[in-house]
Amino acid sequence: MSSSRTVFGSLEHYVRGDLETINDDPKHYAFSNIFDVATRSGPYEKVVVARNREYVIEALRAEGTSDWYAASHDEFALVMDGEVEVYLVKLNDPERAAPQSKQGSVRLTSAPLGKTMGRIKCKRGHQALLPKGAAYRFRADRTSVLLMQTVLGELSVQKWAEICHK
Repeated sequence: MSSSRTVFGSLEHYVRGDLETINDDPKHYAFSNIFDVATRSGPYEKVVVARNREYVIEALRAEGTSDWYAASHDEFALVMDGEVEVYLVKLNDPERAAPQSKQGSVRLTSAPLGKTMGRIKCKRGHQALLPKGAAYRFRADRTSVLLMQTVLGELSVQKWAEICHK
């Protein structure tokens, strides 16, 4: 019996990769590597790496402390590399901070008003729910990578030509 070894990617060790197709045309596919995307992104830039209708997966380079964000729907953040703390505040007026008419994350213009909900310490593989009606911010002592599930919004950056390999 042969043995296999699973190797997880990270910012320090990833393979950019290529595409091997069988009985198909490579032009039918596009793909990117989240670590490569994070390496090329600014801190907390929300770069779309997957899309299904209005839903998106965004890759974020977590570095230092982010601005405060909120959304009119639940989101989640998955730490793919490093460690990230998530700070949550239950908003006094969620509709004012993140109106239902806005999709995706919105950046708050000032510190959120509301009751502190606490913080979540996430390591690689940990996921945090970012609930509707709450504001959140991230903090990372060293450069880390987050994947966020959300809805396409004004902060979602689509740069397919730069990140996709065919």
